[in-house]
Amino acid sequence: MKVHIFTYGCQMNENDTEIAKQLLLNEGFEITDSEDDADVVILNTCAVRKKSEEKVYSHIGKLKKKGKKIGIMGCVAEKEKENLFKRGVSFVLGTRALAEIPKAVENAKNGSRHAYFDDTLSEIEYHKVETRSSKHHAWITIIYGCDRFCTYCIVPYTRNREKSRTLDSVLTEVRALVDKGYKEFTFLGQNVDAYGKDLGDGTSLAKLLREASKIDQVKRLWFLTSYPTDFSLEIPQAMNESEKIAKSVHLPVQHGSNKILKAMNRRYTREEYIQLIQDIRKIVPDASISSDIIVGFPGETDEDFEDTVNLVKELKFERLNLAVYSPREGTVAWKYYKDDVPYKTKVRRMSYLLNLQKLINKELNEAYKDKTVEVIVEAQAKNGLFYGRDIRNKIISFEGSNELIGKSVLVKVNKITAGPLHGTIEKVLDF
Repeated sequence: MKVHIFTYGCQMNENDTEIAKQLLLNEGFEITDSEDDADVVILNTCAVRKKSEEKVYSHIGKLKKKGKKIGIMGCVAEKEKENLFKRGVSFVLGTRALAEIPKAVENAKNGSRHAYFDDTLSEIEYHKVETRSSKHHAWITIIYGCDRFCTYCIVPYTRNREKSRTLDSVLTEVRALVDKGYKEFTFLGQNVDAYGKDLGDGTSLAKLLREASKIDQVKRLWFLTSYPTDFSLEIPQAMNESEKIAKSVHLPVQHGSNKILKAMNRRYTREEYIQLIQDIRKIVPDASISSDIIVGFPGETDEDFEDTVNLVKELKFERLNLAVYSPREGTVAWKYYKDDVPYKTKVRRMSYLLNLQKLINKELNEAYKDKTVEVIVEAQAKNGLFYGRDIRNKIISFEGSNELIGKSVLVKVNKITAGPLHGTIEKVLDF
């Protein structure tokens, strides 16, 4: 029986899809890259924004017309549960019921409908997952869930409370992947800085980074996504101790106004966030800091937005992910706050920040002119050029070949833009 999995959303969903494919292969199912060729199509879904959820429902409609058996996993599955059966799906798989996916597909094949919401994560043998989307880089989920309950966010309701994997489990997975030739790893969590706190045995993200960096064939370590009040300064200290730990921190601020931060239940003030960034840069002066911002949150005035603009100008993020606020059913903001910022105002404010960030990017990128940096080659872009990232997560493109993917090269930067940098390979490194 052939199964196709289509993935929406974040890197954690990508990792869940990799694990799901392995579990299905273990039970004799065939994985196909073709939706049309599949007997069962599974949608691994995202519910962070309404638009993401609507894409899933549209996809379900198209699959029904093709006569496919449909399975839903991911955040929409957890959010809507059995309601999805009304849309004609064959099974619904909660975000922690991943180990049940072979049973779900088998039951779908037999024509029965089931929903699965038990926590079966402990049954997964992570170190045996070989169905990776890359040959040199691996996603590794180290903590599931989030306990922060920001008022706009659906994630704590769809991913549940925080649950860490043990340090030994994660390191065993890293070692198994190193044996297969992997050299680059990204540790994932909805709140990756909370890793280990629920275990009560001294495990932490900083400790994991230190231990993983001791493994000989590990080339580079990343982590996503951080939360300000959980971020430990031990992490930048670990960056200074090992050249393997990327000097890159994605630390969402979400807003520059204390009034809006409080309404968002972000648990820190503007001043505390600024101090944290200053502390990180004091320890690692060349650290790359990126962030997320939501514009148009309920109650956001021109003065509140100006606070955000000034924050962006002061901190000069390397990258900035921007989103227009949209209410998510089931959240505190949806229930208690009026979505009172006109859509045109939201778009105008986001456009202003986009243009501001482009200017900042261009300014920061100038520091790379004529500089030679080490890059791990990732892939070939649509324009025919290859690209990779340096240890600060800066994307650099260059002429190359498929044989270089996964290898480390020295690239001299010779062209600056507000986006990717462009350069020429000077040397291919042995490691």
